[in-house]
Amino acid sequence: MPSDRTRALADLDKKHVWHPFTQQRLWEASDPLFIESGDGNYLIDTDGNRYLDGVSSLWTTVHGHRHPKLDAAIQNQLGKIAHSTFLGLSHPLAAELAARLTAVAPDGLTRVFYSDNGSTSTEIAVKMAFQAQQQRGETQRTVFATLRDAYHGDTIGAVSVGSIALFHRVFGPLLFDTISLPAPVTPGGEEEAACLAEAMELLEAQGDKLAGFIFEPLVQGAAGMKMHSEDFLRTLMTQARSQGALLIADEVATGFGRTGAMFSMEHVGLAPDLLCTAKGLSGGYLPLAATLATESIYEAFLAAPEDAKQFFHGHTFTANPLGCAVSIASLDLFEEEGTLAHTRSLADQLAHHLSRLERQPGVRATRQRGVMVGIDLCAADGSDLDGAALTGHKVAMAARPLGAILRPLGDTIVINPPLSLTHDELTDLLRITSEAIAQVVPR
Repeated sequence: MPSDRTRALADLDKKHVWHPFTQQRLWEASDPLFIESGDGNYLIDTDGNRYLDGVSSLWTTVHGHRHPKLDAAIQNQLGKIAHSTFLGLSHPLAAELAARLTAVAPDGLTRVFYSDNGSTSTEIAVKMAFQAQQQRGETQRTVFATLRDAYHGDTIGAVSVGSIALFHRVFGPLLFDTISLPAPVTPGGEEEAACLAEAMELLEAQGDKLAGFIFEPLVQGAAGMKMHSEDFLRTLMTQARSQGALLIADEVATGFGRTGAMFSMEHVGLAPDLLCTAKGLSGGYLPLAATLATESIYEAFLAAPEDAKQFFHGHTFTANPLGCAVSIASLDLFEEEGTLAHTRSLADQLAHHLSRLERQPGVRATRQRGVMVGIDLCAADGSDLDGAALTGHKVAMAARPLGAILRPLGDTIVINPPLSLTHDELTDLLRITSEAIAQVVPR
């Protein structure tokens, strides 16, 4: 039973707070979970209960909660300054972090533009691509191509290049048109081949109207962990680039080790013109994002001041020193703790567990890239679920008393744990997931 303190907090929350992507009527009828602290790969609520963080606090936590080195980096910076404007000024950590990012990013990305979250990172990339094309004299290039079911954030430009109807249908009158290219649910096979053929035709039909092609490389996270192959993406990138489009890799979700490489574009083997990062950039500690660009794009904005060709974007907390400090410390940990090698080991273990989970009643299919996993649910007899039954939500709720935090995307259960998860913790997480599914979808 919740403590008196937790019940009092719930009353305050239900009276005053509006939660993201949440039907508040359902929320107000629930018993909210209040996370008060963290310990390694666990979250701890106000009543002292511990939960494995199965979704990395929305895909952000890399090295676990309260990592001593990350905590120390922020504490050390607090002894100097928490914030100063980046408009007309700079600071040491912003310069150092930019150099570190360009060193680990795909070849050719030499410039870093800071912001504060994934939506702004992609919004900036879209605006940069458009303005660069215009300032190069390619004024006819006003069309962006994107993958079907794409999610690139919640600001208006990011929504425009996204195409998840459930999220964005209400904002249709505010959005600009894009070309939506079909994308498969699983990599390889006939479905992907058919999607590729149709996508190529749609790209070719645009001629010199294309300003850019934006994509989530290899894993479309918010679409329910839809995945495509390296060959699929390489082919589309090559075609779009041959038509003069700028390539925008949205690595907000896939970056910083999630697929077993620092960035997913390493698997693809082609470098984009722009790359968007956020989430794991700061190790999951503070809001910080970065849009990386090539020197060629940067040079499109160089001119005399009176020409007004500078990039017109910025916000109050650009390149916040605390965020930069913890991001540098996070990059250090990738090297010191062998994070990428450990992630690949976790991915192998995940594949083993998922092969068994796929045989469980209530599980239609699983998809995995690195530690990013989607588990599609079905009825025990294999038939489709009634979406109104909220089966995915019920499975996530059933996992809580068992000791794990999961998050559904419709009737797809997402697993995307911290990269610091131990092998024993991963076994526990998959056991809890299996038990939660069995409770909600009995044999």
